[in-house]
This record gives sequence, structure tokens and C-alpha cells, in this order.
Amino acid sequence: QAQLVESGGGLVHPGGSLKLSCATSGGSIDINGMAWFRQAPGKEREFVASLRWRGGGTYYSDSVKGRFSISRDRASGTIYLQMNNLDPDDTAIYYCAAGRPITSTATTVRGYSYWGQGTQVTVSS
Repeated sequence: QAQLVESGGGLVHPGGSLKLSCATSGGSIDINGMAWFRQAPGKEREFVASLRWRGGGTYYSDSVKGRFSISRDRASGTIYLQMNNLDPDDTAIYYCAAGRPITSTATTVRGYSYWGQGTQVTVSS
């Protein structure tokens, strides 16, 4: 069964950068999009960024627009999240997701069928 595996989380000072990776393993999956979500302690999981597999169109939440960038390696099926100018409010567990969302669900948890285990990002001085 296909799995998503995130990596690249860690501790970084405010203003610093991190790059997260999400690799697919265990077989191919039928998807049309992948995304990153995050969940801070005591809060609901929230959308961060998405990428349409066909065409490569991207979309970002207002809170990360201009600081984060989602990209892909089409050959390997890996997606990345480059995070710059990190702020303590970015502290959360970051999850990779994949599925076949429609326009109305592309920024929602229910739009995606496959999820990784999450990687912790902590921004602190």
C-alpha cells in the first residue's frame, strides 16, 4: 500500500529557513494533487499549500504566501516545501497529503485520501 513519508523538520530560529520533503513509497497512487497541511497544539489541521499534478499550478494560504514555496520532482513523485523567514507562529506538525481533490476541496482535509505521519517544525529563539 502506498505511503507518504515526510522529512526535513527540525528546530530553527525566527527568520530562518527549512525545506520539507514528502516521498511516495510502496506503489503508485492515482492522484491529481498534493498538498501540505499543518497542525499546531490545540488547533485544527490547516491548509498551507497545494500543487496540481497536471500543470503544476500552486496555491497558498494567506499566512504563508510569499514565504513558502511548494514544488515537485515529477519523476520521483516527491514534493517539497521550502519555508523561508520562519516565524514562531509557523511552529506545528507539518503533514503531506495526496489525493484527487476538486476545486472546492483542494484546501480542505477531506479533499485528500493519503496522509503522511507528519514532521515537527519548531521556530524558536
